[in-house]
Amino acid sequence: MTAGHGGIDDPVVGGPARHIPVLLAEVLEALAPKPGEVIVDGTFGAGGYTRAILDAGADVIAIDRDPAAIATARGLAEGYDGRLAPVEGRFGDLQRIVETQAEAAGGRVDGIVLDVGVSSMQLDEAERGFSFQKDGPLDMRMSGAGPSAADVVNRLKVGDLLRVIGILGEEKQAGRVARAIEARRLEQPFTRTLDLAGVIGKVVGRGPKDKIDPATRSFQGLRIFVNDELGELARALVAAERVLKPGGRLVIVSFHSLEDRIVKRFLRDRSSPPSGSRHLPDMAPATQTFVARNRAVGATDAEAERNPRARSAKLRAGIRTAEPARQDADELGFAGLPSLADLPDTGV
Repeated sequence: MTAGHGGIDDPVVGGPARHIPVLLAEVLEALAPKPGEVIVDGTFGAGGYTRAILDAGADVIAIDRDPAAIATARGLAEGYDGRLAPVEGRFGDLQRIVETQAEAAGGRVDGIVLDVGVSSMQLDEAERGFSFQKDGPLDMRMSGAGPSAADVVNRLKVGDLLRVIGILGEEKQAGRVARAIEARRLEQPFTRTLDLAGVIGKVVGRGPKDKIDPATRSFQGLRIFVNDELGELARALVAAERVLKPGGRLVIVSFHSLEDRIVKRFLRDRSSPPSGSRHLPDMAPATQTFVARNRAVGATDAEAERNPRARSAKLRAGIRTAEPARQDADELGFAGLPSLADLPDTGV
């Protein structure tokens, strides 16, 4: 866990802050780790949450798709006498990972924490291709596998590119940006971050009162799409419902409205009291699988001053009830988006 999970309202995305756990005190309060418990840190990053959980006496299953983060976790594990189990993988596969790692406990755990977004290590290292403030290869893959951001901007159909930038990046000028990308890639493919940022900047422009770089929203949309971040989050939430013990705590820290919308919807739905309908007597009422905290928690002024990347952070949490997990397959993502699996061979 690092400081590098910035939202689109954060003017220093890609800046120098590193390795500062966001909302650490609030996370520990909601997670309440205890000796003898098993906690999943689904987004290990630089290990800020994991260290604090281990120091509180609980064991940790640490998941990260970034091989560099897992290398850090393995080094950290050497000092904790077998209480830290690093796993390279996606937190969307949380159920499978927990069932394997916590087999002795019946594939159930006492707590799960997810810090959703890109880490400062990834933002600050130009070769990872996340930042529009440093030149590097147009990559953006957290795991290093699968199609890169360059593949997306050079090959995705312009209508699909518009949806990625408009829906996931929340860019109001997504149509103009997509058409500018299409026109330029016909002449020369995109390979570098600053090259793409320059094309976007000419289209979007920057007013005197703008707090963020004109490429911010487009880069956000591409990064979320390349890594299927919202799909991963939705799958992780459903998996958490299945692997948490009764009384288990689920804690999610998100950094922009798209992530928070999914988390809020999930906890609101799962914590609503059961209700049936006299008009539909054969339908079983939905069960209340979580007790949710009433309000999201944000960073204090002092933390936001100390770590600007915490400004947009929101923490939401819930406690698992004894009710069985829902069997319905809720659609928590966003409709109308293309799939990486359908990426065409050519960009037109």
